Amino acid sequence: MKKIMLPLAMVAVLALIPFVGVQYAGLDYLFGVVIPYAAAALFVAGFVYRMVDWLRRPVPYNITSTCGQEKSLDWIHHDKIESPSKPWHAAVRVLSEVLLFRSLFRNNRAEFSKGPDLVYGSTKWLWLGGLVFHWSLLVIVLRHARFFFVMAPGFAESLDQLDSFFDITLPAFYVTDALALSAITFLFVRRVADAKLRIISLPTDYFPLFLLGGIVGAGVLMRYIAKVDVMAVKDQMLRLMSFSFDPPAEIGALFYVHLFLVCMLLLYFPFSKLMHMGAIFLSPTRNMLNNSREKMHVNVWRQPMKIRTYSEYEDDYREKMKKAKLPLEKE
Repeated sequence: MKKIMLPLAMVAVLALIPFVGVQYAGLDYLFGVVIPYAAAALFVAGFVYRMVDWLRRPVPYNITSTCGQEKSLDWIHHDKIESPSKPWHAAVRVLSEVLLFRSLFRNNRAEFSKGPDLVYGSTKWLWLGGLVFHWSLLVIVLRHARFFFVMAPGFAESLDQLDSFFDITLPAFYVTDALALSAITFLFVRRVADAKLRIISLPTDYFPLFLLGGIVGAGVLMRYIAKVDVMAVKDQMLRLMSFSFDPPAEIGALFYVHLFLVCMLLLYFPFSKLMHMGAIFLSPTRNMLNNSREKMHVNVWRQPMKIRTYSEYEDDYREKMKKAKLPLEKE
């Protein structure tokens, strides 16, 4: 229970800090200008550092993870995606993982049934929940692009119209808001309901879910319940994009809660498991070519070694060998 309550309490405290600071201490400038700039700078620096650190690490062996036929003789069918032999094959393979979670779709769960039998079951619900979670957040982020440009980009307008297709509330109801909250709830319940998963879960597994849930929840509250001045929000975002340090207008404490939680997510991102967003593109088991029959792969860790003969060894340690009464080949 502590593994759940601790990150939940942390997110609650993080949400309370800007609310109290803006509502009762008038710290609009701190939470509207200083912290966003600092969080953005540390996010970029941390993200670049992690990516460069991974890129600098040598990969000594060709370790492509495959489950398809490698390119061989012309009359043998070659599985281009499962066993890539060209860069565009590997690119399609990586993008299928990034956009469609291809390996997760084919994942199985093993568990014991009644008796000693080991039964394998599907995990399609996990694949669907993960897909909905990531795609909903992506659409929400792209929709927010209209706040960062004077003229809203065409893709942001299109996504806005598509997302509010049902038009059942005023303001228009966004489908991705409901989908994102539902997916976060599903991923949390899955960790709690599954005994094996609950045991191996850490506070760092729950914290991002609660933090993202707080961000989406604050955004939903601002849109449908405690409405804020949208034009004032856009004006402040445009100021931040132009690197202006002018004090923000009065917007409302809930907006600063939303913005502060986003800043905390940016700070947490480069040093957490969330970095899999960038790491997936550098995974050697996914992006390497399975062309070991066509090309010789040299181990980059293999360095020329100086061979030391026994005579040289004896010359260096002759006196010590004499004291130890070890046999010598020459005096």
